[in-house]
Amino acid sequence: MTLSELFLWPGTKACERLGVDPEGEAALIRWMVNTLVYLVASLLVVWVIVA
Repeated sequence: MTLSELFLWPGTKACERLGVDPEGEAALIRWMVNTLVYLVASLLVVWVIVA
């Protein structure tokens, strides 16, 4: 598994669960899921550091 595949893993798994091709036209779904996952993760890290 390459580093890029590792970063895209949450969105890829969500697309597979929804039954869409993560490499095709529905790649925006993968992008959205990855954005939400990494947004929440980074906000938690900032919250832990600040608190």
